[in-house]
Amino acid sequence: MPFQKGQSGNPAGRPRESRNKTSIRMQEMLEEKAEALVNKVVELAMGGNIAALRLCLDHLIATRKSEPLSCEMPPLARAADAVAAIGGIASAAVAGDVTADEAAKLAKVISLYVNTLEAHQFEHRLAQLERADVKRIGELKNDAPSRSGVDPSTISREADP
Repeated sequence: MPFQKGQSGNPAGRPRESRNKTSIRMQEMLEEKAEALVNKVVELAMGGNIAALRLCLDHLIATRKSEPLSCEMPPLARAADAVAAIGGIASAAVAGDVTADEAAKLAKVISLYVNTLEAHQFEHRLAQLERADVKRIGELKNDAPSRSGVDPSTISREADP
């Protein structure tokens, strides 16, 4: 019986992290001989084999993809404080305390913070304006009959025949 068009014969697919038998056997063999393999690579590296040396050094000096940065920054309470913070980052980059990439990432964090701060301040100002507008409209509604000097109840009666 053929499958329906657009429908897989195995909708769940291959289970995650499942491996074929060859990969499992290869892993087992490497684990059994791990100590001997490491000894051989170290021996080759000590003998001047560049590839073996590179392999050893790569494992000795593990490169971290993202290292925590330690640098002083002024507190950021206002958007204007970002100018001093960005200036400090630029100075640290010029001095070699941080890389250009790290400086750019820090500057992006400050930029995101400033954007968030400005959005928060904008919402606060908008809410204040809306409250003031509602209050003003309420006062206008209350003051409208007294300004004209006409009683609103008499207007509706006069309009009725």
